[in-house]
Formats: sequence, C-alpha cells, structure tokens
Amino acid sequence: MDNGLLIIAHTPLASALRQGVAHVFPEQAKSLRVLDVQAADPIEASLKSGRALLATFGHEKNFLLLTDIMGATPCNLATRLAQEAGEQARVVAGVNLPMLLRAVTYQALPLEELLPIVLTGGVQGIVEVSSSAIDEKGKT
Repeated sequence: MDNGLLIIAHTPLASALRQGVAHVFPEQAKSLRVLDVQAADPIEASLKSGRALLATFGHEKNFLLLTDIMGATPCNLATRLAQEAGEQARVVAGVNLPMLLRAVTYQALPLEELLPIVLTGGVQGIVEVSSSAIDEKGKT
C-alpha cells in the first residue's frame, strides 16, 4: 500500500517541486498532493485545505508530509495535520528535490522504512560542486 505524500510549502515551492518530479517521473507525480501556503492565508483555511488533500488519498493509511522550513507556517500546518492523523503520519522539514524523488520512488515501502530513505536522499542531495570540475569537462 502506497503512502500518501503531501508537500506543504511557501508558495510556489510545493507546486514547483511537484513539477520537478513530473519532469523525472511523470506517473509518480500524479500521486503527489501539494499545498502552496500564501502569506495572507488564514491558518484555519490552510488547515482545511490540508485536511481535504489528505482525504483525497482514500485507501492510504499512512502519510508523509514534506515541508520547507522547520518552524515556519507550512511546517506548523504539517505538524498539526500529523497530530490529527496520529501514528499514521510523519513530518519532514527541509524538503528538496532529491528527497522528493526518493519519496516517490520508494512510496510503497512501510512508512518506518520510507522515512530514513527520504532523509538520506535529502542530505545526500546537498553537495558542493567544484568549479574546477565544470572547467575540466568544459560544460555543465
């Protein structure tokens, strides 16, 4: 059974991340739900939207909520939604495209197995790229 994946981030990051997934894995992108949080949106309206998005997963019992910045409004929304869902939800802050690609690739794993894979993908996706490596090849 696939886990439900919901990205909650400052607008337009959530939608942009889904577009990035669609570029690499068009079919898997269809399973993602996104909530772009506008600065002026009331928190209760965003919570209502988040609940509605989680409800669209239907048969999935577990959810992974990916958000952009620890402690910011999208993260606080994700945390509240996860608290409502109980043991069947986890929240990860600091979402990036490598993390998200891992999430959709291994979406069918049990949530407790998926979580460390997603975290590892996010961390391993952050590397310094030497300008000399670009110069040696002549192109990026």
